[in-house]
Amino acid sequence: MDALKEEIDKQQTLFNDLRAQKADAATLDEAKKRLADLKKQLGQSKAAAGVKDGGKKRERLLLKTAKGTRDYGPGEMFCREHIERIVRSVFTAYGGSCVDTPVFERKDILTGKYGEDSKLIFDLKDQGGEELALRYDHTVPLARYLAMMGGNNTHSKIYQLSKVYRRDNPVMSKGRMREFSQADFDIIGQWDTMIPDAEIISVICSVISKLDVGDFTIKLNNRKILDGIFEVCGVPEDKIRPISSAVDKLDKAPWSEVRKEMTEEKGLDGAVADRIWEYVQHKGGPSLLETLRADEKLMGNARAKEGVEEMGLLFKYLDAYKLVDKMSFDLSLARGLDYYTGVIYEAVCEASAPPGFTASNALASGSASALSSSTAPITGNTSTKKPKKAATDGEEDEVDESTVGVGSIAAGGRYDNLVGMFTAAAAGEGKKGLNMPCVGVAIGLDRIFSIVWPKWVEKGMRSKETMVYVMAAGDGLLVERIRLVQELREAGIKADFLMKNKPKLPAQFAAGERDEAPFAIILGESELKEGLVTVKEQAWEFVDGKKEKKKSSDKGTQVKRAELIDWIKSTKVFKDWDLGRLIVEASETQ
Repeated sequence: MDALKEEIDKQQTLFNDLRAQKADAATLDEAKKRLADLKKQLGQSKAAAGVKDGGKKRERLLLKTAKGTRDYGPGEMFCREHIERIVRSVFTAYGGSCVDTPVFERKDILTGKYGEDSKLIFDLKDQGGEELALRYDHTVPLARYLAMMGGNNTHSKIYQLSKVYRRDNPVMSKGRMREFSQADFDIIGQWDTMIPDAEIISVICSVISKLDVGDFTIKLNNRKILDGIFEVCGVPEDKIRPISSAVDKLDKAPWSEVRKEMTEEKGLDGAVADRIWEYVQHKGGPSLLETLRADEKLMGNARAKEGVEEMGLLFKYLDAYKLVDKMSFDLSLARGLDYYTGVIYEAVCEASAPPGFTASNALASGSASALSSSTAPITGNTSTKKPKKAATDGEEDEVDESTVGVGSIAAGGRYDNLVGMFTAAAAGEGKKGLNMPCVGVAIGLDRIFSIVWPKWVEKGMRSKETMVYVMAAGDGLLVERIRLVQELREAGIKADFLMKNKPKLPAQFAAGERDEAPFAIILGESELKEGLVTVKEQAWEFVDGKKEKKKSSDKGTQVKRAELIDWIKSTKVFKDWDLGRLIVEASETQ
């Protein structure tokens, strides 16, 4: 069995090398098949060896996380908490109040709300056989919560920040997982047209601008316009949502693939599909509205006309927010979820599109000139279908991460009927339920983390909050160390010490370096009698791409024990602490 494992390792290395060298498909398939055969042999060998002693099977515990989930270490969590703090601060600055809903719901609450994505819901059963499911998003549980409140939560701003679950093929390095965190902000109630929609878009821009994701664009559309286009082009009513879902893939697949899905998989007439393409290839700024208004056939459709007028108002308000230059009015944006009824939007950045896929113009220009430059058909036979890694040990095939982008980092829209669906269903057949218009956004925290984390590491950001590490030379001075640590903590200075009676000084310095504490405070018996402590400032730098403590011959500064807290708070390190930087350039210290 050991020889077989060794052969598998060699074959895996060969397969990885071939893929890195971009070997031809036949060679890759042959190597992948050989690897799968070897793993199958190993599984059979293990099964045969495990059945002994009267049929009892002895198995080793497989220590791994479930597919599509992962652990986060302390340094990663420090970065994630930094992201979450920024999100919460923006949400509260915009007047949001926090709510929390259960991580699982009755299954009938979730079904019928997500269109083709309903298959991604995680189903559960409790011990009594009640049909349950893990929440797919925050929007449907929020609508259920509002319906249960009976209309008592009107004219409010609500935010949520917690985990949701989807049984999708994960792409872990891009933050696309089965368990992931979302931050939602929703405005509830009957307000004047498009004002809350513009406010939500302002929330998105405020959050993303404060995070290190690079340039971004907000793609805008309106379901009323899109549905009007489908009707004018001749899409049957029962096919509008499935065709809308196909159109939504134009940001990651060429028109040839999307058209094939429309016609061959969903049964749409080819001529109808081509008429849709004449519309959905357009993107630009407010001037696109004039192009749509000049289309008499489209303006003859009541839904499309209403959508165009709403978008005109929206751009007016976005101009007041000074955000128009961040917008791209994109007629191919559809959003796959069934509950959207009006304005829809997505935030995209450079990492959103699949590597090498530029035809979708994922980082679209918000300028009017984008319209003329984006009307050329997307041509070419290059497929963006995601190659899959070989399945192992009975698991599903996995997506090749090198072919996939992060996707949108925030998305949402208006959903005016979702709360009413719940109140009507609860009221009984034939009775009308209370309607409550809503508009909101979901921000993908894991996707943002996948972009921010490499930059966080590259910039030398901290991985822990400890500012001061208290040490002692000589006899240990445990009581004195504890007293000083508590004083520092009570003064708002994060401090720690080595929890041993008489630790050696090198061991204490090593512990302080692991915590990346910029101040080492050293206590000595003779200094304490004189009312003094020694403070040694510590700094880090990059050496060959790795973070290392700077070597220094400095013996430290003697500070009066009674003045220590004020001394620390007067330093640049303390004043700049919230920036999160551990490594600071020399020019920044001057």
